[in-house]
Amino acid sequence: MSSIIPVEKRKLLLKKLLVSIKKHEDDIIDALLKDFKKPPFETFLTEINYVISDLKYTISNIEKWAKPKRVWPSIMTFPSSDFIYSEPYGRVLIIAPWNYPFQLALSPLIAAVAAGNTVVLKPSELTFQTAQIITKIIEEVFDVKQVVVVHGGAEFTQSLLEKRWDYIFFTGSVTVGKIVAQAAAKNLTPTTLELGGKNPCIIDEGANLKVAAKRIVWGKFVNAGQTCIAPDYILIQAKEKFDFVEILKKEIEAAYGENPELSPDFARIINSKNKERLKQMIDPSKVIYGGISSDTDNYISPTLIDEPELNSAVMKNEIFGPLLPIISYSNEHELVSIIKQFEKPLALYVFSNNTIFAEKMITQFSFGGGCINDCMVHFANKRLPFGGVGHSGIGAYHGKLGFDTFSHKKAIVKKPNWGDVPIRYAPYKKKLNFIKKVISWLS
Repeated sequence: MSSIIPVEKRKLLLKKLLVSIKKHEDDIIDALLKDFKKPPFETFLTEINYVISDLKYTISNIEKWAKPKRVWPSIMTFPSSDFIYSEPYGRVLIIAPWNYPFQLALSPLIAAVAAGNTVVLKPSELTFQTAQIITKIIEEVFDVKQVVVVHGGAEFTQSLLEKRWDYIFFTGSVTVGKIVAQAAAKNLTPTTLELGGKNPCIIDEGANLKVAAKRIVWGKFVNAGQTCIAPDYILIQAKEKFDFVEILKKEIEAAYGENPELSPDFARIINSKNKERLKQMIDPSKVIYGGISSDTDNYISPTLIDEPELNSAVMKNEIFGPLLPIISYSNEHELVSIIKQFEKPLALYVFSNNTIFAEKMITQFSFGGGCINDCMVHFANKRLPFGGVGHSGIGAYHGKLGFDTFSHKKAIVKKPNWGDVPIRYAPYKKKLNFIKKVISWLS
């Protein structure tokens, strides 16, 4: 099809995008600082560097990914040469969230462009400054017929969903994900839905509590907890809980000081609406650390919540903020029953020195992805799929899988004009028993 963007041009565009992002690195850092005081270190590591790495990896591999893949032919098609062709879906709509507003807009865009699609990108209206710099970068690199950035709130997004698309990629909440799925269903539009959930973090008896606490504090409180794969709640052996809580407190203070509000390394909640949502989750009688908020700049401190009821506000839905419930369990049956009260999460984490227990946990439960003795770092490997299951999402991407997500896989059989096998043609008289014997022998 002549409208398909050649692979050479896609590669050139991605190279131009890489140059533009590097040129505007300081602008991106400044934009996220203005949007919700995201620390420059976090912006570089989790937004800019991730996208640059994604671009370099895609540029290096795009020609290999786009090349038709030859597969073994079937005996039923002999003689033939059989291939899988990667074809772009066409017009793609990408709806990006506010929590990692640069990375989660650009990463799917890179995959969609690499696959040869044209893209309408809708960044979050809640991160206005970041949306502006994204627009500036895209306009520097792409013609509006290739990629265009559009802006607007919920009503505008709804109007976008009413249009017909060839593919929709959405990152956001489960609630909005269901709306996107309903809109896509009207035209049988394929979708990827990157959602979230209550990600359990299991601390086994005998685990290295110091290492676990340090890694959990980073995973939970980076981006002020506004991360879809952050540990949502801790499940810890009852006999280990007191010691673990004390270590957690020390690690929080080591990272952010005695007053995290003064720390340049702790981000803010995106807006007052979300800050109030989080405040409503805090039961003061359950707070064992933190619980402090400020109305002036949407600040909520790293907060540890002790043994909340499973039907309490903080446990009903994904927290998406710096609140960390800690729940003790006495045996494996109790542990399993707690996790199974919730929908399938986007991530699950196990801290354990018992390899049998850890392996049992990651195989017993269904979830998007996870780690043993760490958290969130599975996201960083482009050779691993990233996506949810059930309520935590549909589909996955990253690396080659991102290219494949935005590509229709077209099956092609190439036949020569010689070597025709006559048995498949009518009339079929006296052929049935023979073909049964041939098929039985081949299988």
